[in-house]
Amino acid sequence: MFNHSKISRIIALLLINLLYASVGIFTKLASQQEFLSWAYIFSFSGAVAVIGIYAILWQQIIRKIELSTAYMFKGTTIIFTMLFAHWLFGEQITWNNIVGVAIIIIGIVLFARGDLSEGLTS
Repeated sequence: MFNHSKISRIIALLLINLLYASVGIFTKLASQQEFLSWAYIFSFSGAVAVIGIYAILWQQIIRKIELSTAYMFKGTTIIFTMLFAHWLFGEQITWNNIVGVAIIIIGIVLFARGDLSEGLTS
């Protein structure tokens, strides 16, 4: 079953995906600025910095979690991005979005039921 270390790795993986989803915030902000203005450069630089931090953290987490398990949770990035878009930019959440999120969650749950306890290394 799950032990404390496996749960903490899953939480770390979710937080890493949350960080990656925040790239969407910076790129959306950059798209709203005049090209090569200071606000554009700042926003775009934020996206690049977050991607760099994410890449380092991703490499560290896949050393502790099976790659198939880590990629299973990549779908959560879409969920986080949708929520950021709604909360920060007022974008609508449609029924298609809700169906998509449900499919992602069902896929994660189905995979987790069969392979998650085996997919995490000690």
